[in-house]
Amino acid sequence: MIYTCTLSTPLGDITAAAEGEALTGLWFIGQKYYPAQTEAWVTEPEQRVFKSLQTWLDHYFSEREGSAPFPELAPKGTDFQKAVWEILLEIPRGRVTTYGEIARKLAASRGLSSMSAQAVGGAVGHNPISILIPCHRVVGAGGSLTGYAGGLEKKQALLRLEQADLNCRKLF
Repeated sequence: MIYTCTLSTPLGDITAAAEGEALTGLWFIGQKYYPAQTEAWVTEPEQRVFKSLQTWLDHYFSEREGSAPFPELAPKGTDFQKAVWEILLEIPRGRVTTYGEIARKLAASRGLSSMSAQAVGGAVGHNPISILIPCHRVVGAGGSLTGYAGGLEKKQALLRLEQADLNCRKLF
């Protein structure tokens, strides 16, 4: 069973999904790759994970990220996607990195000489837990604000909120 609820943020409503106490999805309503609702979805806004998520989001949007417990995450994806999402979790608030930097870090961790930045981009784009797994902190090689499933205006707003330094792209 997948529990869901709709939460409000300053950037618009989002749908959250959880299995047990772990968050499995967080999408802006109508964003690219927004999942199709199934019979397995049960609206249950009183789940503890959603209360924790709402507290975390309230702190995040009031620029107090880190002052509320981080919800347990259980995104569903391939091993490659999960490896990319784990790297995204390492990007600190106010910093950005590039798809190429993530590809280099992932290649090094696997003992490879290189890895495709485009493949990394595909994994970043299919991140199922927006904001918490901060795919908005990934930019193009020249610092361009490339695609964001929630829309470029939301990516820009999140980076402004975090006072991100777009000139500092070397994370590792």
